Amino acid sequence: MFDLMTSNNKKGQVSKQNRQPRDLFSSVLEDFMDLNDITGFKTDIKETDDAYTIEAELPGMDKENIDLELNNNYLTITADNEEVIEEEKDNYIRKERRTGKYQRSFRLSNVKQDEIEAEYNDGILEVNLPKLEDDKEKRKTIDIK
Repeated sequence: MFDLMTSNNKKGQVSKQNRQPRDLFSSVLEDFMDLNDITGFKTDIKETDDAYTIEAELPGMDKENIDLELNNNYLTITADNEEVIEEEKDNYIRKERRTGKYQRSFRLSNVKQDEIEAEYNDGILEVNLPKLEDDKEKRKTIDIK
């Protein structure tokens, strides 16, 4: 069972046929353009028998500008790519490189939070999340008095 959920899963919250008319325009925009293309970064999530792995695409980021925070079962990845102020004499016709702060959060369940590890190489942040033992081991019989 997949227990690692991203907090900005807009399409999973309400089925399209149950949307109110005022949401029709936003649903068209969601289908046309993923907001993570503008405000976030792409991630891949892999699962093995003993761990989940999040691979976050953060090209051009310095390791010092990437933060990982675990709070109330949410893992938040924040990356800050500060804009370099260019002098007026630069003759840009167009600037497409994005700058600013980017953030994604993931709800964690069924992971060993004390054993989470992260590594950043070649623009990819890899976060390893070891799984807890089977649910059977978490079960407890409660005596009725």
